[in-house]
Formats: sequence, C-alpha cells, structure tokens
Amino acid sequence: MNYEEEVMGLIGAAGESKDYCFQALDALKKNDFESAKELIAKSHESDVAAHNVQTKLISAEMDPEQESVPMSLLMAHAQDHFMTTQLARELVEHLIEVFEAQKDNKN
Repeated sequence: MNYEEEVMGLIGAAGESKDYCFQALDALKKNDFESAKELIAKSHESDVAAHNVQTKLISAEMDPEQESVPMSLLMAHAQDHFMTTQLARELVEHLIEVFEAQKDNKN
C-alpha cells in the first residue's frame, strides 16, 4: 500500500469514528443511553484503527532505512480530521456520563 492510500485509510477510519460519535449524540438526545454507549464504543474502535494507521506512518517516517515522505496537505488534513474526531468522541463520552448522572439523580 502506498503512502497516499495509508493516509486515506487514516481519514476513512477517523470519518467512521466521527459518524458513530454523532450517531451516539443523536441517541443521547433521545435519552437512549444504551445505544449511545454502544455507538461511542464503535467510535472508539474506529479511533483505534485510525491511531494504528497513524502510528504506522510515524514509525515509517522515523525508520532510517526508508525514504522520508515530505509533509503533505493530505497528511495535514488527515491529522486534523483525526484529532477533531477524537475531541468530539471524548466530549460525547462526557456528555453521556453527565446526562446519565442527571437522570439517575432525578430518580
């Protein structure tokens, strides 16, 4: 697999994670905590896949045996996409906890 395909894999995994994240947020709006938790777990799994691609790319860049690939706009976009997805997932995870705690306090 070439560099661009690897970077597109990072973007794809991050996009899948973000999609699950916002599906979890939609479930949370309906007070469907179980679905929200299941979806945020899927988001986390996709984040792990994205992180694995990122780690592979970083390791390859640091390998003195391999030719260094210059930083590209595509990689900058992939990194931005991945990092904002992680932030969104972490925020939704906290929102699930907050709204679930509020629900429990009302009962």
